[in-house]
Amino acid sequence: MRRTFVTWIVLLGIFVSVSSQTVVVGDSAELSMITCSPGPLSYEKFGHTALRYFDPATGVDLVFNYGIFDFDQPNFYTKFIKGETYYMLGVYKTGQFLPQYAERNSQVTEQVLNLTKAEKQQLLDALFVNYLPQNRNYLYNFVFDNCATRPRDKVLELFRGKQILYNLSEDNRSFREWVAAYTGEKSWLMFGIDLLFGKDADRIATKWETMFLPEVLSKELSEVQVVDNDTLTRNLFKSESILINKIPEVESVNYLKLPIVATSLLLLIGLLITFYENKKKKYFKLVDSLLLIITGIAGIILFYLMFFSIHPLVKSNFNLLWCNPINILVGIILWIRKLAKVVHVMQGINILLFLTVLIVGAVGFQILNPAFLPLIVLLLIRSFWWLHNRHKLDFTHENL
Repeated sequence: MRRTFVTWIVLLGIFVSVSSQTVVVGDSAELSMITCSPGPLSYEKFGHTALRYFDPATGVDLVFNYGIFDFDQPNFYTKFIKGETYYMLGVYKTGQFLPQYAERNSQVTEQVLNLTKAEKQQLLDALFVNYLPQNRNYLYNFVFDNCATRPRDKVLELFRGKQILYNLSEDNRSFREWVAAYTGEKSWLMFGIDLLFGKDADRIATKWETMFLPEVLSKELSEVQVVDNDTLTRNLFKSESILINKIPEVESVNYLKLPIVATSLLLLIGLLITFYENKKKKYFKLVDSLLLIITGIAGIILFYLMFFSIHPLVKSNFNLLWCNPINILVGIILWIRKLAKVVHVMQGINILLFLTVLIVGAVGFQILNPAFLPLIVLLLIRSFWWLHNRHKLDFTHENL
């Protein structure tokens, strides 16, 4: 979902100071849902949803955007990690909204809502009430409460008490699979997301839940019908048009930049170093120290997210078995000869943890990114090698 910076918007002066009392729905006015296709940047990968009000008679043309956050809010980064990021509803002119997507070559589709004049006024009033300073902020949740689900809920609230007919298509994909479909299954972005996602991300998402993705939302709502009475049924949308066309691009994949290539290369280098150490009776302690400290730092982040964050899908994360915060301690005391016995015990525990996470991935208890496997294997081999050569290492400590 698109993330627009409040400070950027304010500087451009495109926030609209209006209230529900200043806009009365005219006979020619329409309310529609705007869907923007994914862009190239990481925060654009999922696309965006907004609501538009346009009255050609008066020239009022506004976009209601639930995808705005403020970098300047107190403790922004701390709150972001904890999942306590507050987004807000912004209102600005459509003429200043659309060019952003033309510049990044995103397709923008408009679906005009099939509403009575009274329903249009009700929805517009609700949006402006939501835009009041005391109402516009909301606790953002990537999956369950975002810039796509908010417009959906506002629209469907119009038909409270009426029967709504859904024709949701079957697609038994997990949250992880849906995210991978937009980020690229083999990308570095998905590598990082898979590291943060826990077992909960492998749950099959219901069709209602998949509407956190703007394009999916657009597709599913296009099939929705509203039952007004026993004999009258109407489609939720009465028309659809493309406001901005996407220019076809030739996508090329540089396989040398894929995570699986990088981690496999790292595994190969690690194996060559291990072979050289065996042959020359040496030990490059820095290799193990760096591996353990880096995975330990990653483990601290995973531990914090798992136990203290309210982000969805990051709980029960078995990546903690190989990205263990204790690895930092092992990577440090590795340099202290007197603590070799402590390292011996910890390396033994690490071997059990590394083997366990490989089993977890093999049986599908939690899906592991394929690029993780070379790293886990390398950690496993280095731990085995240390235990096997520990006594020899004690005698050649000066070479470490």
